[in-house]
Amino acid sequence: MKSGAKKVQDKLAIDKNSVIPIYYQLAKFLEEQIQTGRLQPGEALPTEMELAQQFGISRMTVRKAIGELVAAGMVYTQQGKGTFVSVPKLDNVVFELDNYNQEIKERGLTGKATLLEARIVRANQQLMNKFQISDENTRFLYFRMVLAAEGEPLAYERKYTIYTKRKPILESELQDPSLTKLVSAHSDSMPVSSKKVLQVSVATKEEASILQIPIKAPVFVMEQTVYNAEHQPVGWSKSVYRGDRYQLTAYDGWHSKEG
Repeated sequence: MKSGAKKVQDKLAIDKNSVIPIYYQLAKFLEEQIQTGRLQPGEALPTEMELAQQFGISRMTVRKAIGELVAAGMVYTQQGKGTFVSVPKLDNVVFELDNYNQEIKERGLTGKATLLEARIVRANQQLMNKFQISDENTRFLYFRMVLAAEGEPLAYERKYTIYTKRKPILESELQDPSLTKLVSAHSDSMPVSSKKVLQVSVATKEEASILQIPIKAPVFVMEQTVYNAEHQPVGWSKSVYRGDRYQLTAYDGWHSKEG
C-alpha cells in the first residue's frame, strides 16, 4: 500500500511550547485526518521516520502518538509492514439510548426489537422501593425484550410502568422501545423527566444466554427512572448492553456544547 504521508502535510504546526504534550497534538491531528476521510480505512500511515522528519519531532514521540491511536482502535500495526487505518467495526459504534432504531438505520444496519414477555405483575419489594410506593396491590406492566442488529443480540431490556389505563398492548408500540413512550401509553401520569445511571457489571446466566455471550462477560447496565410532574417515579427499566459490541452515550434534554 502507498504511504499516506502526503495527506498529513497540511494544517498542523507542532507547538513545542504548549502545555499540550507534543505526542497528543500529533495523535489528535492524525485522528482528525482519519475521521474526515483524508486517511481511508486500510491506508498506510507515514512511517515513524517520515512523521518525525515532517514535524521535527523524535521518533519516540511519534511512536507514543501512534500508540494512542492503536489503543483507541483507530489504527493497527503489522510487523514489518507498517501502521494502517482500521476498518470501522460495530464494536466502536456509538448508539443513542433513546433512539435505538434510528441509530441502527443511520449506520446502514437492520435492527429488530423482539418481545420476549409482556404481562401484568403485582408489586414486590424491589418495585416498591424503585417506585417509592407502599401499596402492595399496585400493578405494573412488565416488558422483556431483546434488541438486535443484523440478527445479533446487543441488548436485553426489562421495563416496568405503573399500569392504570388498562389499555391493550399494541404491536406498534414495540417498534420503539422507549420507556417514556410506554409510560405515556399505559399510565395516567405523563413523564416529564428521567434519570439514567450507568454501571459496569458482568452478565448473569440469564443475560448471557439471551445475549449469546459467556457468563460473567463484561456488560453495561443502564437503569432508567422516569418521573411525572410531581417527581414521582412512574417507569423504571434495567437494560443490559454487551460490553464487547459498542459504546454508549446518552443525551437527555438540552445541553450546551461546553457541557
